[in-house]
Amino acid sequence: QVQLVESGGGLVQTGGSLRLSCVASGRAFGSYAMGWFRQAPGKEREFVSSITWGGGRTYYTNSVKGRFTISRDNAKSTLYLQMDNLKPEDTAVYYCARAGATIRNGESLMDRRFFDYWGQGTQVTVSA
Repeated sequence: QVQLVESGGGLVQTGGSLRLSCVASGRAFGSYAMGWFRQAPGKEREFVSSITWGGGRTYYTNSVKGRFTISRDNAKSTLYLQMDNLKPEDTAVYYCARAGATIRNGESLMDRRFFDYWGQGTQVTVSA
């Protein structure tokens, strides 16, 4: 059984920073690509960033490029999202997710349909 537990959310002013963490239970964390998604009130869940199993390739939605950095520590079964220069439009619940076993890289890693395990989410609120 895979469990994903996010932490690190909170309230921050515009221009501030937060680092989200996602700890995975279960085996073989290092064998799966991972991703971050977010959902604002009244909106659909959207892709934020993803990373291949070994960390060699990363993907970002255009609105966070240059501000967010995804990384992973396979020895600690932990996924991170460093968020800098935060904006009010970044306000959302952030979810980490594990990609399906056959999803290794490419555009599928930006599509929530290819992620099969999800955390419970952590709230990020950016005040103006």
